[in-house]
Amino acid sequence: MRRNHHNSGPNLLPTQRSLRSRLQSHSRGCGRDLRSKVTTAMPRPQLPSSREFAQLLQVAWPLILAQLAQNSLSFIDTMMVGRLGEQSLAGIAIGGTVFFFVVFILSGMILAVSPMVSQAIGAGKPDEASRAAQQGLWLGIFMVPLPLIVFLSIDPWLIWSGQTAETAKLASAYLRAISWGLPAMFGLFSLKGFLEGHSDTTPIMAIFFLGVGMNIVANFVLIFGWGWIPAMGMVGTGYASAIVYTIMFFAMAVYIRLRYTDHPVISLRPFPQLKTILEIVKIGAPIGLTIGFEIGLFSMMAFMIGTFGSEPLAAHQIAVQSASISFMIPLGIGLAASIRVGNAIGRGSRSDAAEAGYAGMLIALTYAIGAGLVFWFLPETVLSLYFDVKDPQNAQTAAIAVSFLQVAATFQLFDAVQVVASCCLRGLKDTRAAMFLSLLSYWAVGLVACFALTYACKLGPIGFWYGAAVALGTAAIVLTARFYHQVKL
Repeated sequence: MRRNHHNSGPNLLPTQRSLRSRLQSHSRGCGRDLRSKVTTAMPRPQLPSSREFAQLLQVAWPLILAQLAQNSLSFIDTMMVGRLGEQSLAGIAIGGTVFFFVVFILSGMILAVSPMVSQAIGAGKPDEASRAAQQGLWLGIFMVPLPLIVFLSIDPWLIWSGQTAETAKLASAYLRAISWGLPAMFGLFSLKGFLEGHSDTTPIMAIFFLGVGMNIVANFVLIFGWGWIPAMGMVGTGYASAIVYTIMFFAMAVYIRLRYTDHPVISLRPFPQLKTILEIVKIGAPIGLTIGFEIGLFSMMAFMIGTFGSEPLAAHQIAVQSASISFMIPLGIGLAASIRVGNAIGRGSRSDAAEAGYAGMLIALTYAIGAGLVFWFLPETVLSLYFDVKDPQNAQTAAIAVSFLQVAATFQLFDAVQVVASCCLRGLKDTRAAMFLSLLSYWAVGLVACFALTYACKLGPIGFWYGAAVALGTAAIVLTARFYHQVKL
């Protein structure tokens, strides 16, 4: 008899059929388990849920307005000093560049408070959240002497860098004046991180808007004089900023003291705790350097463009100020995404962290497209906020600034994505990788592109702006790739 190899079941004994049935059942079960594991390990990419978009925006909108308010402090300074003339505008451009470069690198360490608090809250450990904020205050006090040393000895370095004697003198005087606000500024960053980690962002917004109103009044009084108070000129805006940051710090401290009565943040005890401070530094130092690499590139641009004359430098100050205001919205979205990511990691959910990060990137990119269109098609409208674009004396500065803004229209897209990706890595406490990737993007790629386009290709000052676009594009790619790698299941 010829055996049928395609259907031999009827020829098997009952015990054999039973055994085969169990084996087939086990095989099918293993197949399902294997397919299930593959599906779990390699999830299909999908858009974040509408619920995540809504929750992210709920946290983000006060932070967006707070960031706009914070940035408008320097915008108001620039706008009011601009009335004093081109020389004063150049002085605050250099002085402000040095101040924010040094302070933001140092304050980056305190920015570690926010992810530490958000993860602690997500994990249900409020005591750890309070401890992080309190030790952040101590760290800020310890850091104050470092920028003071730089600011008090900066004058000869400004001359050496190629700035005119008058610009260096004004910038140095501005730095000495604003230094009075350093303790309050560092303390403000720590308290802000505490509230961010709790997703309590509305008071942050309110306090920064209070600061904007006070800044306008203080600038008017100290720059132009009022009653028995003499006019201080450009230096007056430095003193005004110091006063405003001090008032904002005390306002936020009072709110936390009254709202979080069970959280001993505003207290001299416990005294400095080395373990917690070192943890803040470990997470925060890479954040500070990451910020420093980006700000450093734009600071270098200001110094180098200043060597082409005061008109290109004034145009750069106006264009970078406008781009910075626009940047505050993606930054606010990124900070909110960082909070959401940190909370999700505290709960032990990488899938929720991924969803929050990608939602933030999509929202920021959508905004950046609209902002870029404004910069490209309406640059004169933007410039009219700073000076009379129809005045023949401003024609050269306006023409240069228009060209800068049109480049900024393009890199708005890259800037939006990279800042959200960087903030999301901060929420993961994955700050060392972000630091090295930023170093690669801004100084290995961006710096080379800036000098090659400006000098080798003979594009002049606008070459630095093209180089910045290359740097931001590189950062957007590598930081997003790192976030994807860290949150994939």
